[in-house]
Amino acid sequence: MTMGSAVTVEVTLSVNGVSHTRTVEPRRLLSDFLRHDLRLTGTHVGCEHGVCGACTVLVDGQPMRSCLMFAVSAQEHLITTVEGLGTQDAMGPVQQAFVECHGLQCGFCTPGFVTTITAFIEENPDPTLDEAREAISGNLCRCTGYQNICKAVVRAAEIKRDLKAQRGDDT
Repeated sequence: MTMGSAVTVEVTLSVNGVSHTRTVEPRRLLSDFLRHDLRLTGTHVGCEHGVCGACTVLVDGQPMRSCLMFAVSAQEHLITTVEGLGTQDAMGPVQQAFVECHGLQCGFCTPGFVTTITAFIEENPDPTLDEAREAISGNLCRCTGYQNICKAVVRAAEIKRDLKAQRGDDT
């Protein structure tokens, strides 16, 4: 299919558990698809080179810079944005920890941190502060000294462990 002189393709993506089909140019970045086509503006675009981490989403549970991935490449994968990790009424463990530990300031980089940390504590349920610092080292923030974000990583893991214990979930 063509839009004017541009070639377009139909893509279907599973985002936050919902299937979305849109017609886009093959070079449409996942970050642009999420923000402009789906209006999921929690994914922020900073450097557009994959350096800052603001656009990080989860692809099959793993952190991925959405500014480096084409939307067509995301088909057949499960995409989770910050919007899929909790709500204002029911925050996820990482979001709750950011609030408790004062881990955010302007908020621009926060969604990338939240998605990165969500994946990290899934694989490392009891991190040290040094491990937390290493886990977030690929995300840039100009407002903080990272100490409260590192504390939030450790606290998020604690919250998640407590929730699992309350449910009797050993997995």
